[in-house]
Amino acid sequence: MATIKVQQIKSRIGAPKDQKRTLDALGLHKIRQVVEVEDNASYQGMIRKVHHLVQVVK
Repeated sequence: MATIKVQQIKSRIGAPKDQKRTLDALGLHKIRQVVEVEDNASYQGMIRKVHHLVQVVK
């Protein structure tokens, strides 16, 4: 299965609880932290929800 790398680029401070939970579900806890997740529809939806806090790393 293909994977993608996601990096948190902004702080979660001030974000709504559901967005904080989404970052936790992605495995992101610190700024500049990079995690590798599967490239499927559920993870794409999570990334879309917090797109302003993360970026996809090539």
